[in-house]
Amino acid sequence: MNDSNFIVREPLLDPRQRVVGYELSWQKNACGPSTDAELEELIAFVADNVNHEDHGWLLRDKVLFLDAVPAMLSTDALYAMPPERTVLTLKASDLTDPDTLAAVQGLRAGGVGISLRDGDLAHLGDNLKMSASFIEVRFAGADVAAQARSYSTAKQSGVRMVGRPVSTWEDFDACAALGLDAFVGKLHLTPRPGNPVKGMNPAQTIILQLMQMVKRNDDIPKLEAVLKRDPALSYKLMRFINSVGFGAAREIQTLRQAIAMLGYAPMYRWLTLLLATASTSGYSPVLMETAVVRGRLTELLGAKSLPRGEGENLFVLGMFSLLDRLLGLPMSEVLNTIQLPDDVVEALMTGGGKYGPYLALAEACELNSGLVASQAAALDISPVEVNKAHLSALAWAQNLAI
Repeated sequence: MNDSNFIVREPLLDPRQRVVGYELSWQKNACGPSTDAELEELIAFVADNVNHEDHGWLLRDKVLFLDAVPAMLSTDALYAMPPERTVLTLKASDLTDPDTLAAVQGLRAGGVGISLRDGDLAHLGDNLKMSASFIEVRFAGADVAAQARSYSTAKQSGVRMVGRPVSTWEDFDACAALGLDAFVGKLHLTPRPGNPVKGMNPAQTIILQLMQMVKRNDDIPKLEAVLKRDPALSYKLMRFINSVGFGAAREIQTLRQAIAMLGYAPMYRWLTLLLATASTSGYSPVLMETAVVRGRLTELLGAKSLPRGEGENLFVLGMFSLLDRLLGLPMSEVLNTIQLPDDVVEALMTGGGKYGPYLALAEACELNSGLVASQAAALDISPVEVNKAHLSALAWAQNLAI
């Protein structure tokens, strides 16, 4: 694998704001587009790390969009990917070559998705459906009526449209109204407006109280008494502890058993996840999923250099770095509601301290900002290590029972 390329991701949303997939691309030290060999390496690396020999596709229902060029359409790595979860993005002009068109149609017949970029909808003609399952359209909010007319060709052919760039929720709503099927932009870092916050909701208040109690190592009966005040929270704990993924040897039937079985450190992590997913203001599934992936990735990035016991702090740091947006509260106010280790607070407020660089690296993997390489080098983490941690965090987030 190329020793200077880093995976960066952008989520694809459907009209209901759900994350339906991710677009993965290389971020390079050197300028210029990725070479054919590098793009082939990206597919091979993804196949090796998210398509497990025993457990299959680790990203569950997520689809991956990967940049492609005609020379790599027959690469062996493609056969290691589940075709129904794989979409290759080509330039529309690539299809003018008869050999490329034939290869594309062969892949389409085998179930692999093809997305076309930089295509003119008006000139793609009747063969669009045979050649592509997606087409990327450039959204510009200036003349919505004209765009609606231009999209009719794709709608009639049954090809799904991916809007880009969709960087505000107002543009998202306009694209959804126009019938677009998926959206790429910076919405994974932006709260959904329209639900003003007036403090935390009751569920979040109880979760925060439990987090404080767990940090103090309060007795199990005290934790049980607080949990009983929220039937929905109690139900979620029982469902989680009895899930196949948790692997309890027998069914757990009481809250007291569940708390004892889970243990304090894992319970604190579970409560942290619930605090994010209990948000009812600025509701945005993609923001929640980004927080979960960021928390896990921050933890994995620190595993090489920091003591094992500090992983929990890194996970909480990554999760809490988006909690102000999820709760609609200033970070200082969020931190007033719960006592966190000083190193976590310092990283959240200033980006500094011993934890701050790990959070910054995790954040850089979410944006094509050109910062990943320098931040990884400063922490002495290789591209392969970063990329494996990144894909592992993505897979972990898809398999949570929360």
